[in-house]
Amino acid sequence: MAKATNYVSRVPDENGIIDWSTEENQIWHELITRQLSCIEGTACDEYIAGLEKLNLPTDRIPQLEEVSEVLRSTTGWQCEPVPALIGFGEFFRLLSEKKFPVATFIRSREEFDYLQEPDIFHEIFGHCPLLTNSSFANYTEAYGKMGLNATKEQRVFLARLYWFTVEFGLLDTAEGLRVYGGGIISSPSETQYALHDQSVERKPLTKENVIDVLRTPYRIDIMQPIYYMLTKVSDLDTIREYEIEEIMEMVEQAKSLGLFEAKFPPKESKIAS
Repeated sequence: MAKATNYVSRVPDENGIIDWSTEENQIWHELITRQLSCIEGTACDEYIAGLEKLNLPTDRIPQLEEVSEVLRSTTGWQCEPVPALIGFGEFFRLLSEKKFPVATFIRSREEFDYLQEPDIFHEIFGHCPLLTNSSFANYTEAYGKMGLNATKEQRVFLARLYWFTVEFGLLDTAEGLRVYGGGIISSPSETQYALHDQSVERKPLTKENVIDVLRTPYRIDIMQPIYYMLTKVSDLDTIREYEIEEIMEMVEQAKSLGLFEAKFPPKESKIAS
């Protein structure tokens, strides 16, 4: 998970406060006001309920303790400030301890519409509202425990489970398709693409086809050609019912069967001239 980045996280003071600049607060304001209009009729009810509980400011970047106070009172979670990128081991450990890693930097204007690193806007706006939901919070904690003692190769397969639920999950509700994955919710273009593009494959995610998710390739730098759908966020409870040993057996089965054929071209490697 750790790789090169041009971003440097801000370090909170002894009181946990970060002195964000006027420009950084302005970028937050522009991001959140744009997304608030984008998620109307597209984000799931569970996310909207969580967003109302958090009551995020629109004129400035919230301090992590403001968000943590609400999370602790609802599901026992809290935000944990981290560097711009962290390794898999640290990531799984934090989740297993009900600490959601939040990189304390915000994107530059040059990468206003898309950046590969998860910034504070993606983490707070994209994920924290659903961490007030017990099903989502318990699933995320269980996921962290899955990866604690996994090997490096096993963690690569587990990453797909996180990707197609927490980051890029859809709901197929009675009112139509809705978004719950933070990677979609924090991106206006991916929201419209995931819900409306006719070329996209949208597959049901059930307790019985978790292995299919583990075998599905993805790329982080493109619109997703495949999304997996639940019917409601509480469907995550059925996946969480699996014992860790059972999930790891599925990982081994997925490794044995191999990945499905990718629905996208390989990423072009950069070769120095």
